[in-house]
Amino acid sequence: MIYQIFNRSFVLIGVVTMLFLSSCYYDNVEDLYPNPPTCDTTNVTFSGDIFPVINTNCTACHSGSAPGGNVSLSNYDEIVASAVNGGLLGTIRHNANWSPMPKNGAKLDDCSIKKLEIWVASGTPNN
Repeated sequence: MIYQIFNRSFVLIGVVTMLFLSSCYYDNVEDLYPNPPTCDTTNVTFSGDIFPVINTNCTACHSGSAPGGNVSLSNYDEIVASAVNGGLLGTIRHNANWSPMPKNGAKLDDCSIKKLEIWVASGTPNN
């Protein structure tokens, strides 16, 4: 009888100890992700930054003989035309009165949007 009481008490103490110790676990974001991704916007170029983003995220629908929404983004001149009329930034920022792009997809990452904004603000250079 005493052995059963001792055994049950020992098990109960063990369970309580395990619960207590597991509740003390704490993740520090800096320890888990020591090198957060950075967004280098110091030298944004059309060929190195802008066209790859457009090509990866837009040209599947916005190129060819029948581009989506009659907006083609397959070359520099077409991309500039969309940037100048405000459509490029309006759609990727998901601004009101613009159809959010990519269609039925996730919004572009903040870094890509920032690079497009910098490129447009700098006059859409063909570099």
